[in-house]
Amino acid sequence: MTIPPGESPSSSAPPEIAIIVAMARNRVIGDGSGMPWHLPEDLAHFKRTTIGGVLVMGRRTFDSIGRPLPGRHTVVVTRDPHWHHTGVHTAAGLDEAMATAAALVTEGATIWVAGGGEIYRLALPHVTRLVVTEVDLADDPAGSVTFPEIDPQVWQETEREARPGLAFVTYRRRDQAS
Repeated sequence: MTIPPGESPSSSAPPEIAIIVAMARNRVIGDGSGMPWHLPEDLAHFKRTTIGGVLVMGRRTFDSIGRPLPGRHTVVVTRDPHWHHTGVHTAAGLDEAMATAAALVTEGATIWVAGGGEIYRLALPHVTRLVVTEVDLADDPAGSVTFPEIDPQVWQETEREARPGLAFVTYRRRDQAS
């Protein structure tokens, strides 16, 4: 997955592509219908982090949110050619979604891959940064949707902000961490 040169109209450099995810210690990110927790502090962090950027997500993730989020463009990956929602762009696959996102992103803004599990797996080899909310619950939640293992040979933790019950952690690809 690459963004062709010149796809981002307002920038000479290609836009950054990053993942934003909240996950429990057991790497669960969802139960098929949404996140198995409600953490207002994490939702505020998601908003602060992604505002002004472009969100790329799968249809089930979008359905769990229910609407396009203000201050961001949204590109939804769906296999259903008849699926449409007001205020979002659709793409049949991740490559098409990234090309659409690159055309929408403004200079200095980020393309944020926002889930779900399959979209994360497809995008992970191509992103340079992970912004992870580590959710620390008394009991690990059950869920069928998980985030891939974060390989310490590939990813270096560069920031950690611990809070009660969660931590905001940034990882950068080791070959690009500085």
